[in-house]
Amino acid sequence: MDLHSSKSYPFKGLAAPGSNYYIVGFMGSGKTHWGRIWAQQNHLFFTDLDEVIERNTGSTIAKIFDYKGEDYFRKIEAEALRSCSYLQNTIVACGGGTPCFHENMQWMNDQGNTIYLACTTDEIIERVMAEQDKRPLLKKLNPGELLFFIEQKLKEREVFYSQAKIKMQSGGLTANSFNDIMSSFNK
Repeated sequence: MDLHSSKSYPFKGLAAPGSNYYIVGFMGSGKTHWGRIWAQQNHLFFTDLDEVIERNTGSTIAKIFDYKGEDYFRKIEAEALRSCSYLQNTIVACGGGTPCFHENMQWMNDQGNTIYLACTTDEIIERVMAEQDKRPLLKKLNPGELLFFIEQKLKEREVFYSQAKIKMQSGGLTANSFNDIMSSFNK
């Protein structure tokens, strides 16, 4: 099974051999955006966990939520995450809820390096409003409900996100931010 997305890049020795980096954070925090950029710039592979799930199931995340429910989705998400143990030199962008179920955060910390991209509620709302219909947990919410949902979920998930080895504020990230992250892991 090929877990790497079609936009993967060969490893050329800039990271510790075999190191995987798991990016976690709330939806809209930039996990996929920055993961792709950092992978390309640092000659690492990149994989988006949601893309792995969609490829493996032949269905979209939204359809899985609609027809099978969140419990089923979280089960196959955990299976897809664990299938990443065969990867090396890869940045894995995880779904916003991935760290919160099936002891996934502990597993990621045991398997590699974890990076939490932290966002403010305002940043998240700005980023997800345009894609609200594509996000299963948000698509039926009006603006007031959306704000409440995001605030509540951030509070619930912070305990998991904060277990990441590195925390970065997503608002100030650049293409070179990964160099700082790698330096922190190499200390």
